[in-house]
Amino acid sequence: MAHVLVIGGGVGGLATALLTARRGHTVELFERDTRAPGTALDRDSFGWHRPAVPQAAQPHVLLGAARNLLRRELPDVYAEMLRLGARERSELDWFDVPPPARPGDDDLVMVQARRIVLESALVTALRAEPGAVLHHGQPVTGLEVEQAAAGAAGPARVIGVATAAGAREGDLVVDAGGRRGGGERWLAAAGCRPPAVERHRTGLAYFCRWYRLPEGMGEGPRRPWSVAGGAFSGCAVFPADNRTFAVTVFVHTQDPTRSALRDPAVFERAARAFPPGAAWLALGAEPLTGVLATASLDNRWSALVDERGPVVRGLVPVGDAVTHTNPTLGQGTSLALWAALRVARTADRDTGSAQYVRAYHAWAVRTLKPWFDFQVVADAAVGERFATRGARTGRTRETAALFDCALEDPEVMRARARVRHLAERPERAYGDPGVRERVARWLEARPDYEPNAAGPDRAEWEKLTGG
Repeated sequence: MAHVLVIGGGVGGLATALLTARRGHTVELFERDTRAPGTALDRDSFGWHRPAVPQAAQPHVLLGAARNLLRRELPDVYAEMLRLGARERSELDWFDVPPPARPGDDDLVMVQARRIVLESALVTALRAEPGAVLHHGQPVTGLEVEQAAAGAAGPARVIGVATAAGAREGDLVVDAGGRRGGGERWLAAAGCRPPAVERHRTGLAYFCRWYRLPEGMGEGPRRPWSVAGGAFSGCAVFPADNRTFAVTVFVHTQDPTRSALRDPAVFERAARAFPPGAAWLALGAEPLTGVLATASLDNRWSALVDERGPVVRGLVPVGDAVTHTNPTLGQGTSLALWAALRVARTADRDTGSAQYVRAYHAWAVRTLKPWFDFQVVADAAVGERFATRGARTGRTRETAALFDCALEDPEVMRARARVRHLAERPERAYGDPGVRERVARWLEARPDYEPNAAGPDRAEWEKLTGG
């Protein structure tokens, strides 16, 4: 039995602690915030200032990969989410007449809920675990490190964490402190080499506002609620729990109209210029927040193994500490849960060895990195389109056609959804000869097809935003 110390009480940290405790290990979780998520969902979603988790108030979605893991490994957590108001929605619900069911369709079901619903369910379960202790209001201030003996091969070993209440030792330390955690700083203070970091700027800024549907209206329109992208801006609607939904408008960080979107009236005018925003904002929903802005996002991969091998032993990262992905594809929670489960399944091994760190890194490169790379490519295409005000290539037209064809063809939708829900790699799903043939026929029937045509043109956009 191992004693595991988890830094950070977000989704990745909570899931790591819970999954590990349920495999018979003891766990201590350290969170800088003095409070934990509760069941006052509106208060915690919209009234809780969480500077260490700036994305907490932004919309989230649980993809099929996350749903499958929760139902298999933590069925009580999943049941609690549903009790708190989370809703299931299949990608194939898009069609007026659902296509005949096929094996694997259950992997294409998302869970619509605010982030706080998942956090609350995880905290409820973790508090009931006798082998788990939660230290809220007790931030980690550094790492307890045992230096390698003179002449010994291998890096230093992390043997615990430092807090204001004193040092705590463990067999394994898990960094779930997110992209704003102190991991890099603590490693430097201990004399370790820095992590190997790969970073890609997205050039995108997001503006979100939350609403609640009118009393008696259980759900909004079945469609359109997905992303609508134009040449230089886009809009998406995120249905959530308990009649709440978020409308998001996104533009390039260098767009001169960006600052105007902070005004609720300007934001709503802009959102209504896109099909999803127009459909949902016509329902008379009650605004629950002002306009919440976030920018300076990047896709960041951080590894504790470089060309010389592990930079430290006894420490592994999960969640945003290993891979922070821009929210456009909604991958973050799924990747965090995968990493949490990997830690829990291997906590009984020689966690203080360099081999353990190497094995975890190899697993992350094999399992998480391909989805990180996919996000980078997808964001680069969007960022370039926004920055160049819609300049495009034949490849852009072909890619856009695949997504638009999916809205009419269930077989193409399945391929698109299998990628979206992390069930199949894009090169395999999109490279399927049958899928490629369907998209090619769809394009042949539409010689005048223009990708990314949804939304206003530039003149109308500047009029809407007062630019």
